[in-house]
Amino acid sequence: MGHCCSKPVQNDRITDANSTTGKHYKPTVPSDETPSSTDFNSFAASPFQSPLPAGIAPSPSPGGTPLRKFRWPFPPPSPAKPIMAIMRRRGHTKPPKEVPIPEDGEGAAAERHLDKSFGFSKNFLAKFELGKEVGRGHFGHTCWAKGKKGDLKGESVAVKIISKVKMTTAISIEDVRREVKIMKALSGHRHMIKFYDAFEDANNVYIVMELCEGGELLDRILSRGGRYTEGDAKIIVVQILSVVAFCHLQGVVHRDLKPENFLFTSRDEDAPLKVIDFGLSDFIRPDQRLSDIVGSAYYVAPEVLHRSYSVDADMWSIGVIIYILLCGSRPFWARTESGIFRSVLRADPNFDDSPWPLVSPEAKDLVKRLLNKDHRKRMTAAQALTHPWLRDENRPVPLDISIYKLVKSYVRATPFKRAALKALSKVIPEDELFYLKAQFTLLEPKEGFLSLNNFKTAIMRNGTDAMKDSRVLEILTVMEPLSYKKMNFEEFCAAAISPFQLEVHEEWENIARTAFDYFEEDGNKVISVQELAMEMNLGPTSHSIVSDWIRNSDGKLSLLGYTKFLHGVTIRTSNTRSRS
Repeated sequence: MGHCCSKPVQNDRITDANSTTGKHYKPTVPSDETPSSTDFNSFAASPFQSPLPAGIAPSPSPGGTPLRKFRWPFPPPSPAKPIMAIMRRRGHTKPPKEVPIPEDGEGAAAERHLDKSFGFSKNFLAKFELGKEVGRGHFGHTCWAKGKKGDLKGESVAVKIISKVKMTTAISIEDVRREVKIMKALSGHRHMIKFYDAFEDANNVYIVMELCEGGELLDRILSRGGRYTEGDAKIIVVQILSVVAFCHLQGVVHRDLKPENFLFTSRDEDAPLKVIDFGLSDFIRPDQRLSDIVGSAYYVAPEVLHRSYSVDADMWSIGVIIYILLCGSRPFWARTESGIFRSVLRADPNFDDSPWPLVSPEAKDLVKRLLNKDHRKRMTAAQALTHPWLRDENRPVPLDISIYKLVKSYVRATPFKRAALKALSKVIPEDELFYLKAQFTLLEPKEGFLSLNNFKTAIMRNGTDAMKDSRVLEILTVMEPLSYKKMNFEEFCAAAISPFQLEVHEEWENIARTAFDYFEEDGNKVISVQELAMEMNLGPTSHSIVSDWIRNSDGKLSLLGYTKFLHGVTIRTSNTRSRS
């Protein structure tokens, strides 16, 4: 978990722009013991020019996120102990396995056998003239450089230099290899830091990338007195959502989104924003859940602390960023990392104090929908771009990978479940329809209908090499039933709507009641407790729960049963049956 930033604030608002750029780390959590030293395996490589004189290196800082007026005499305590305590209370951890202690020299011998060859070009110093250092981390540093020959001759670039001496495990080597893969694959997006090349020699790996001279988003917030106006914040948020939607479609989760990891290309007020630092990023399949705890404390999502998360965790981080942009303070705060984690897990953001009463209801609604502790109820990046606060009918909406997940579940669902979703789709609010219409159009229907080929063509058109590593395209195989049928817009709405996301709508009770009326007319049927449990893929231990959802009068689902059926139930039992 990354160290929190140490820029002091007055009344929890940012006031000082003179502290150095923060770093983050990814902890190893082997036991309940707090280690005496922190094992860093990542660093914030900010490819922009240093404000310091030539040859003067910035001092490493425990972080750069806004913090109350409080300075640590030493780095904040390791998150290992509070995280493990949280996990242990919730029954998610097992005691560490006992392993033999290596004899003296065995660890060094193992390290000598590590293959630290990446297959990158080895002529870095022949092609670039290395200049002053502009950033430093535990595993290396970032320098300004100028091209001496080739396509980048005479061009200023940023070079992230990662020491091979610090690569002491196969995992740390793979982390570097993955970072280069991700940067290379995603480099084409206009709000992604441009990747030029990667080099290596006996001592280091060199990642050559675009030099952004406009500084961090965090510093720009500070220069504006601690927060942005709504109009200016929208410009920033649209750029962040655009690149994150692109990453998620490719099957890449960033895992460390924060203002320090967004840079402006120049000092101009309207300079484009670029996302940087993919050292903690990872490839992720559409239905995969990750478990390693990484990121920066103030921006970490609750499900990350629960060790089960996906791309939704990035959306939480964006919610925190927007909250800071609009009010200049953090939604979750404490003096210790364990306190921050407790706040993230239990506290609700404050929308009562100034300036929130003056912020538009649309802006507050978007932040609340992103900072929902239930990840299933959060908006996706593509959805957020169609939210009323940000909506622009002249701006293209990106293809959303969540559409593929939902349609996959729909085509493999039972006729009874599809009937329930079709009833719900008849009362979708207009705001949600705007998003669904945009996604339907992106799939380029033929004569008003979609087939599997439409889904294949759309995702391939937007694909990069990252999709191979994240295995995103495997979802098309699971959508095979679409090969034998066509889907019009009405059925697409039924397939692509999320009951969880609709539930946060202020009119949810009326929506559910009206949808149930439609379900009563065409879809509701007499169903036994055993049949309902099988419909929901539940075992016998769930019968006492679902029995309350069936009306005694006619043996059909009640309104309560209908809404519960839409959402589903998770029963942790060995008797849960598996659907073939």
